[in-house]
Amino acid sequence: MKRDLENKDFKNFLPHRGSMLMVKDLLAIDDESVSSGLPILESCIFVKNGVLTEAGLIENAAQTSTAIVGQSFFSEDDLTGESNKLVGYISAIRKVELFQLPKIGAYLTTKASLVSRLDTDSVCICNVKCSTFVENKLIVDCTFNFLIHEV
Repeated sequence: MKRDLENKDFKNFLPHRGSMLMVKDLLAIDDESVSSGLPILESCIFVKNGVLTEAGLIENAAQTSTAIVGQSFFSEDDLTGESNKLVGYISAIRKVELFQLPKIGAYLTTKASLVSRLDTDSVCICNVKCSTFVENKLIVDCTFNFLIHEV
């Protein structure tokens, strides 16, 4: 699927809203990978003592990762994310390595790639590897299993 989603409003393609939305910029996406961006703001619910917490980093990685498979549930000409309603679950966090907690004002670049995917009639089960960077420095390396389905 080739869809020009780069620099579109990422929130349109995620079920998260408000303070739980942990992805802002869709930098690149294709059938097997995605790259997102997120500025760390003081108002973020996952910021504590001037840094983004571990939970915030994992949530950012998970939301970025699900976009790879999630996009296949939308109509090809849908650039606003209105053609489907999805629910995704983290079925397993297989690995998480945290090397640094980013400070307020940092900009996260998160890159994910599809490792495996199994589709049934109504559900997709997938494994995704994801890495997060601040100024090209690796701060998170993780692998997730997801279960994604339409509601």
